[in-house]
Amino acid sequence: MIRVRLDYLLLDNRMKLTELSEKTGIALNNLSVLKTNNARAIRFSTLNVICKALNCSPGDLLEYVPDEGGK
Repeated sequence: MIRVRLDYLLLDNRMKLTELSEKTGIALNNLSVLKTNNARAIRFSTLNVICKALNCSPGDLLEYVPDEGGK
């Protein structure tokens, strides 16, 4: 499973989701889907804009968590 660590990066940057939305031009509801780990996919262009706004790399934003079933 891939986990989006957007909530942690927002805390580290002392930024609210609404501020990230304003900086990136990404709709608040789309960022909320990412923040709550309900996204099924993310475009590279979206990943690029978020990383630029939060001064991070994709590896900081995305985390691989092995499935408990070992699949």
